[in-house]
Amino acid sequence: MNIVDKLTESVQKGVKELYGQEVPTQMIQLQKTKKEFEGHLTLVVFPFLKLSKKGPEQTAQEIGEYLKQHETAIASYNVIKGFLNLTIASDVWIELLNRIHADAQWGIRKAADDAPLVMIEYSSPNTNKPLHLGHVRNNLLGNALANIMAANGNKVVKTNIVNDRGIHICKSMLAWLKYGNGETPESSGKKGDHLIGDYYVAFDKHYKAEVKELMAQYQAEGMNEEEAKAKAEANSPLMLEAREMLRKWEANDPEVRSLWKKMNDWVYAGFDETYKMMGVSFDKIYYESQTYLEGKEKVMEGLEKGFFYRKEDGSVWADLTAEGLDHKLLLRADGTSVYMTQDIGTAKLRFQDYPINKMIYVVGNEQNYHFQVLSILLDKLGFEWGKDLVHFSYGMVELPEGKMKSREGTVVDADDLMEAMIETAKETSNELGKLDGLTKEEADDIARIVGLGALKYFILKVDARKNMTFNPKESIDFNGNTGPFIQYTYARIQSILRKAAEAGISIPAVIPTGIELSTKEEGLIQMLADFTNVVAQAGTDYNPSILANYAYDLVKEYNQFYHDFSILREENEAVKIFRLALSQNVGKVVKLAMGLLGIEVPERM
Repeated sequence: MNIVDKLTESVQKGVKELYGQEVPTQMIQLQKTKKEFEGHLTLVVFPFLKLSKKGPEQTAQEIGEYLKQHETAIASYNVIKGFLNLTIASDVWIELLNRIHADAQWGIRKAADDAPLVMIEYSSPNTNKPLHLGHVRNNLLGNALANIMAANGNKVVKTNIVNDRGIHICKSMLAWLKYGNGETPESSGKKGDHLIGDYYVAFDKHYKAEVKELMAQYQAEGMNEEEAKAKAEANSPLMLEAREMLRKWEANDPEVRSLWKKMNDWVYAGFDETYKMMGVSFDKIYYESQTYLEGKEKVMEGLEKGFFYRKEDGSVWADLTAEGLDHKLLLRADGTSVYMTQDIGTAKLRFQDYPINKMIYVVGNEQNYHFQVLSILLDKLGFEWGKDLVHFSYGMVELPEGKMKSREGTVVDADDLMEAMIETAKETSNELGKLDGLTKEEADDIARIVGLGALKYFILKVDARKNMTFNPKESIDFNGNTGPFIQYTYARIQSILRKAAEAGISIPAVIPTGIELSTKEEGLIQMLADFTNVVAQAGTDYNPSILANYAYDLVKEYNQFYHDFSILREENEAVKIFRLALSQNVGKVVKLAMGLLGIEVPERM
């Protein structure tokens, strides 16, 4: 039983004895005592005034006196107006630390056999270019959310939907055929996704040149700029070829399909390297090329049942005016599908594959309306979780101007960003002497852990709903609310524990009671105990930033304790053992919290 439950029971007994009345559990409000007052927990006494028929101060005084005499957990109390501040006895804190100490996975709930199944979709790349900074935020949020949902006792399936079809893919393919001279990832030494991305850029360059040339021609014939531009874009030979290639792809042309498969495979090999470096993975990958036809089938089924309607031009629409929305296109006049159709098809396949209880889509906030519509359509089409689907909507992420340019000059590639972060971590750690005495392999590994930790933490500590600026230099600071500060504190704790082991000091399975604790030590135990609530709240609110900021607050408190108290130099053996055990458990909880965010912590630094 935890301290709050224990005290709740004692307050119930006290009120019964003092005022002859039973009180329900929910009437007893115990909260953390405010920093400016003495005590650990505060009981709000106003709900009991009708029973005591006395003023708030006298009622608080009577309940406080009862608890001090009858409840061993209470060392002392004080009354501030209608609030009873309770100070918990040192032994109770040590007993609580023993509970935390005995549980290697403190705060983490395992999924039972009948646990709900939560599916989380994230990443959703296109196969015509590498992953970029926006994908980094998406992947990190999706991965952290999956870990947090699993830590709350859910079964979790991580999925990705790859946009592997459409005109954008054909642009890269066509450019490669025209300007590639048979170049491959092997012959060029480039990652497959970067190679294909370069051809996507090449298409754009040639297409713009064509449009410019045609516009000049049409303007010379007397057209105004707007008309000339529209006609030039419609008549660009390159774009017409790309559209023809898409038609051939849809018609299953063997040559086009073979090229498409070859180039996509290059891209997937590149993506896999990026995902591996980022530390994210998926249980199941769906491909738009396999789901869009399923979506068309579902839309036709909805049309037959009268959920949707067909316009004169043959296009299929959903009328959502009754839901306060507008009319939504589901199939174009030429029978081709839109994103919504693909999402319906993917939902159908997922529902066949897994008994989903909750579906979470990690997609940027520019798609808020899309998911509002998708939820209604899935519900109409009979998907049980359609109405309750969660769109985990997040804001844009940008870099401070001019900090980093990618090879395309506009978008920052995920690979470039991670490489630059590791390099910056190496330089900063060297300047601060944090890599002294390590082998090159160890130094490289720590630079990787710190560089990627800095990137992940800086992105995850911000509330996902907000737009943010990622500042590489700021993120790698070893002070303040950063990943490296938390990682360095963890490494410091491991160093203390190693020194203790070298001196022959071992931490027992049960920490002995009977010592007086300082307010700082009690506060740290209270924070460790709180980790269970933090994990639960991060899951309920779908908010990884709660965990990130908890980890920072915990190490900040620990560093103050480390600064103010001796550990290995403490002369009282029992106190020394207690402080080592406290340090060990702070380290454990920091590692668990950072692990849920997908961030590694180094054993030495």
